[in-house]
Amino acid sequence: MSGGTVRTRRRRLAWLLAAIAVAVAATVAAAAVLPWFGERPDDAVPTAVVEAESFRRRVPADGNLKAAESTQLSLPASVGQPMRIAWLADDGSRVAAGDPVVLFDPTDLEKERQDAEADRTTADLKVDKQQAERTSELDKLEKDAELAGLKLDNSREFQKKDETLFSRHEILESEIDEQLATEEKDHAVASRKTRESLSDAELQLLAIERRKAQISLDRAEEGLAALTLAAPHAGLVVFRRDWRGELPRVGQTAYPGNPLAEIPNLAEMEAEVFVLEADAGGLTEGRPAKVMLEAHPERVFDATVERVDKLAKPRRRGSPVQYFAVTLGLEETVPELMKPGQRVRAWLLLDEIEDAVTVPRQAVFERDGATVVYRRGDAGAGRGGFEAVPVELGPATLGRVVVASGLSAGDVIALSDPTRRTDDTEDLGDAGGGGGGGALAGAPGAAR
Repeated sequence: MSGGTVRTRRRRLAWLLAAIAVAVAATVAAAAVLPWFGERPDDAVPTAVVEAESFRRRVPADGNLKAAESTQLSLPASVGQPMRIAWLADDGSRVAAGDPVVLFDPTDLEKERQDAEADRTTADLKVDKQQAERTSELDKLEKDAELAGLKLDNSREFQKKDETLFSRHEILESEIDEQLATEEKDHAVASRKTRESLSDAELQLLAIERRKAQISLDRAEEGLAALTLAAPHAGLVVFRRDWRGELPRVGQTAYPGNPLAEIPNLAEMEAEVFVLEADAGGLTEGRPAKVMLEAHPERVFDATVERVDKLAKPRRRGSPVQYFAVTLGLEETVPELMKPGQRVRAWLLLDEIEDAVTVPRQAVFERDGATVVYRRGDAGAGRGGFEAVPVELGPATLGRVVVASGLSAGDVIALSDPTRRTDDTEDLGDAGGGGGGGALAGAPGAAR
């Protein structure tokens, strides 16, 4: 046997021994890891003990103070036309009864009044002219009728009827003259009646023009009388903001009936706050609340929910986030601290349950379409000694959820799914089945 053949065999034997060593090492590693690809050991599952405790769910809200009662100031609806603002009192300034709050520009109204006066004068002159013409024409037609009557009387009195004295031609001519006089009288009487009717109609049309001019004049004078919006009583002037949150300004057009300002009664204040639609579960009238003034955070006032809007609406134009507007009645009003429009923060107590059974939100799972919690039982209860218990959930906060039925105080529950494998790939596979499913992402009544 040559030296080269011996070296080749030795090299092959070394490779074979190395392959056997790698296989043994892989077998040992697999033996150490394989138990973890199966069911989790009991001591590897985090647990918690169920306790009965007081449960309270509060939701935050923010908004502004406003007076419970206030007197609104607006351009009277009887003015019937928009007007431009010429002057405004300072927002938040104090006024006495009768002090001006808003002044309007009289230019358009002055022009309208002058035009209306000119139209009324023109209508009056037309009426006078028409009445004079009517009297003159009716008198003329009356005289025509009288003359026609005299001609008829003469024709009848001197009518030629005696055939012994007059010829047949003269008798026929006399009859024709009588008939013509009769028709002339009838025509004169009918013409007078027709002309009288036409004159009455023309006078009625002129009267309508005059009334229109008078209405415009009255409206202009009423607008001029309403150029000043005065404070009906002493108080604080608070101007109304539009949908963009802007205050009225000089030069802006004000419309009849639209509130421009209000003078609130500072003796009784309330808060208008906005609650996210997602947090509004259980929001009803009569729920207690706490209100804090942002300008005075050291003071917290008790309040009660008095009104809740029926529909949620966006607070800002174009925003998809919707809020419920809530009116909170304050149990105490401090005029020295509270002013309309001040920013406030509020906390509304929507749920309060004594001796409630609560669990962490991560302990609730979905399994086969049911909501379950894994509770520790005896050794034969299931994998790792845990059993899936169907539960009925109640209100929830961000971290805890009330279990209305299914658990009792003292039960030990799993904070993670004890049936889930530790390998990520296996987890994804199990998630497709009906077994595990993972922690519950939300619960009825949860505060978000």
